[in-house]
Amino acid sequence: MADQLTKEQFVERFVAHCLTKCGFTHFDDGTPVAAYASEVAESYFADPEFGSEGPEVCAESDMDYWGES
Repeated sequence: MADQLTKEQFVERFVAHCLTKCGFTHFDDGTPVAAYASEVAESYFADPEFGSEGPEVCAESDMDYWGES
């Protein structure tokens, strides 16, 4: 999937999915979700093991760890 998307498209969809699913715009520490998701999306895109799964699947995977200490 990622090889069919540009990095910009992948990041845009990853961020949009996170914002739609999480229901908030900032983490408790004040970090904007969009800023965090944008940065993390690039690492998923660059990793062939994860990036090929598509931005929404990668976003879901990352969000599974949100809130854990």
